[in-house]
Amino acid sequence: MKKYFFVFVLIVIYYCTFFVSCSDYLDVVPDNIPTIDHAFQNRHEAEGFLFGIFSNLPNSSHLNENPGLTSGDEGWLIENAFAFPNPMAWRIAKGEQNTQSPIANYWSSRQSGGDSQGAHRLWTPIRDANVFLDNIFKPFDLEEHERVQWIAEVKFIKAYYYFWLFRMYGPLPIFKENIPISASPEEVQVFRESVEEVVEYIVSLLDESIPDLPLQIMDLFSDLGRPTKPMALALKAQVLTYAASPMYNGNTDYANFIDSRGIILFPQEYKPDKWQRAADALKEAIDIAHEAGHELFDFGTTSYSKNLSESTILAMNVRGAVVERWNPEVIWGDSRGGTIVYQREAFFGIYRKHGTGMTYGPPLTIVEQFYSKNGVPIDEDVDWQGVDWYGLKIGDNAHNRFIREGFTTINLHFNREYRFYGSVTFDGGLYYGAGKITDDKDLHVTPFRANLQPGGFYTAYHSPTGYNPKKVVHYLTTQSTVANSDATYYDYQWPIIRLADLYLMYAEALNETKGIPDADVYEYIDKVRKRSGLDGVAESWQNHSIKPDKPLTKDGMRKIIQRERMIELAFEGIRFWDLRRWKLSEEYMNKPIRGWNVYETDPNEFYKVQNIFDLKFEKKDYLWPIQTSELLKNKNLIQNPGW
Repeated sequence: MKKYFFVFVLIVIYYCTFFVSCSDYLDVVPDNIPTIDHAFQNRHEAEGFLFGIFSNLPNSSHLNENPGLTSGDEGWLIENAFAFPNPMAWRIAKGEQNTQSPIANYWSSRQSGGDSQGAHRLWTPIRDANVFLDNIFKPFDLEEHERVQWIAEVKFIKAYYYFWLFRMYGPLPIFKENIPISASPEEVQVFRESVEEVVEYIVSLLDESIPDLPLQIMDLFSDLGRPTKPMALALKAQVLTYAASPMYNGNTDYANFIDSRGIILFPQEYKPDKWQRAADALKEAIDIAHEAGHELFDFGTTSYSKNLSESTILAMNVRGAVVERWNPEVIWGDSRGGTIVYQREAFFGIYRKHGTGMTYGPPLTIVEQFYSKNGVPIDEDVDWQGVDWYGLKIGDNAHNRFIREGFTTINLHFNREYRFYGSVTFDGGLYYGAGKITDDKDLHVTPFRANLQPGGFYTAYHSPTGYNPKKVVHYLTTQSTVANSDATYYDYQWPIIRLADLYLMYAEALNETKGIPDADVYEYIDKVRKRSGLDGVAESWQNHSIKPDKPLTKDGMRKIIQRERMIELAFEGIRFWDLRRWKLSEEYMNKPIRGWNVYETDPNEFYKVQNIFDLKFEKKDYLWPIQTSELLKNKNLIQNPGW
């Protein structure tokens, strides 16, 4: 796929010009038929059509295209019209979703008036995929092995487009084939199919694609990011895990979600065997990933680690798993890169703030969720009982890799797990990277307080909470000391699926299939913890928690696994969807966004908790609304409950 996206712009120009309109060409009647025939007259033309299908892939690292990054409670932005990006999806978190002009509208086209900044109409590439599958037998010069692989690739990406829509809208129309141009108005009035039917269709597409996809990419220069067996099996396992989760497995909140045919669109009976099916799929995906050479990333294997302390390497393991280009943990990476927008808003401006965004700030709740150094929640850690989390403390020698000695900060920033130090930029912290790639020299310090920040404090470019997510900023991204120069961003492929994600889903699925957790459940979560220097779950809770029996019960282990996912996968746009599938958004997203008083310099004033915004999440918010104009065009479509 790297080859695909190097020529992306040229292909899209060709594609749009050739077919009259990128979004509406299939709505053009008979005159367009010769155009379709021409598109498949030879290999070159067919490949151009293939590029067009993949060009609609949403950019999961872009704050405008992935609602998971800005529509929840994991990151907040500042209210400033001049600070990019103020993405539309952020308005969902602020309670502005609506039916007339839905936000992050991936159902309707932009031409229909949807407020869909950054969004694509994904029904278009789904229809394009059907056209491709109907016509790919036509090119006379396309070799059979290539035709077979292209068919598998298109089925894979069609499945992913359906999954992207499924997470947002739930029940969907299923287009196994395109509706003929000659269809009557009644035949065009499609229905939404049930959750179970949509899941089975996505899985069937992936099952059809898997045999004809390669185990791994051999041409690393031109084909990185192209679909593989591990990618397809990982996506299948992810889909089945969603299907087994409380949102989609016996969700009685949707008992009255019934269409005009009398079909209940959400399954009302909880089926535990769905978890077993998910577990089986996850194990198969993990085994194939291992066979293909995927493994948890170790920053100690990089050339930059030679002179680093063990603590810095452990902190960099989780950060490197995201930003290290094509590291072995990445099962599916977006070969287009495109992480610069996210990096810009997450990067702490080392020498100045103006023009360097740093406007994406994790709320205090997210900072507090990371474990103590003992690998348990700080409110459960025996060593933290009676400790004032927000009490002032001066940086000491014991933390000199992560906190500037002599800098006044707070207890919350001390004695935390390595993933905290690898993921979060905080007041008084030390910053590995940005031109400092050894930790035996003075690392950059990151003061978030007004007037302490290098270059001054800019009201348009600062963290709204007093934190930034360093995890998503490449350590080679840096900034010149020259006045008014922007940072130089080191782009990387965004990990759509990485191995740690599969490990934690597998632990979750196994826990749900068993009466009580056992060694199999602990094994895969402990692999992830060990990579960041933590002991296993059972040992950590037994030795350091006021709730030592928590990992011994199914419900206790469920909570541990959920928190482990929120820590390990923080800032990757996954928490937002996890909370939805667990039906926990109402619990987490009805709490205020909290941060520090970032306009103050005195630590006594800076470290006063501010309620920045009061989140409000209702049951209707679990699913996106379909735009009203779409319902008026098709009387068989039914709106999502509450809208």
